[in-house]
Amino acid sequence: MHELHSIQIEPIIQKALEEDWGYGDWTTDLCVEANRPARARIICKEATLIAGVDVAAAVFHKVDPQLNVQIKASNGTAAENRTELLSIEGRARSILKAERVALNLMARMCGIATLTRELVKALDGTRTQLLDTRKTTPGLRILEKSATVIGGARNHRFGLCDGVIVKENHIRAAGGITAALGRLHESLPPTLKIEVETTNLDEVKEALSAGADIIMLDNMSVGMMKEAVSLINGKALVEASGNVRLHNIREIAETGVDFISTSSVITGARWSDLSLLFDV
Repeated sequence: MHELHSIQIEPIIQKALEEDWGYGDWTTDLCVEANRPARARIICKEATLIAGVDVAAAVFHKVDPQLNVQIKASNGTAAENRTELLSIEGRARSILKAERVALNLMARMCGIATLTRELVKALDGTRTQLLDTRKTTPGLRILEKSATVIGGARNHRFGLCDGVIVKENHIRAAGGITAALGRLHESLPPTLKIEVETTNLDEVKEALSAGADIIMLDNMSVGMMKEAVSLINGKALVEASGNVRLHNIREIAETGVDFISTSSVITGARWSDLSLLFDV
């Protein structure tokens, strides 16, 4: 989910602009002459990994298709403090009306990509790949998951419809792992894999016996994860999850798991510090 199409991002931009504008922009419309030309640029005010520069450009074009918007730095590029990311030329009113939404979306995406890249670097030299989760800001999932990919992670399922994860509450409601997987194997489209969340070695054994394609090791100790990987022995893919942070991600990877999933690449990311400046 790296390259985004206008069809995917336009509804987000539309909603964000509607939210920001309300029924009018008193400040801009009364202070600035209607056809006053201007030039502006977006810069980063700290080192950041660039993400969402195309989304920011789309905001300006949505507000005013006649604006001349030039992308100065590509998504996935590491930018130093004061790097120019975007330049905009055209009606001053249009630039001002687009400014906050463009900065909000791009700063959020840059922050996620920057944190993701740190975690991915910690996995260098291992076979483990980093995954994101569905813990995303409602309405912004496609942007946030795009940012994790720019940072070097892979997307986990986008929604409930594109993958099966039998979690603890599903297991309880279904009457156990074996019962849950039995029903899935009867009716599930054969193109979808089945992942099962486990919390101990007995559950790992049951999930393996029931035919799970992926086994999630949820909040297990490093020692138990090593035992689980040995027990599974390549018969299913293995994903570790729960309380993954920069200080422990390497140790988890060294247990031999195929994937590590964490919501922290999104929920723990702060916004990058970006600013739009008018040229005087």
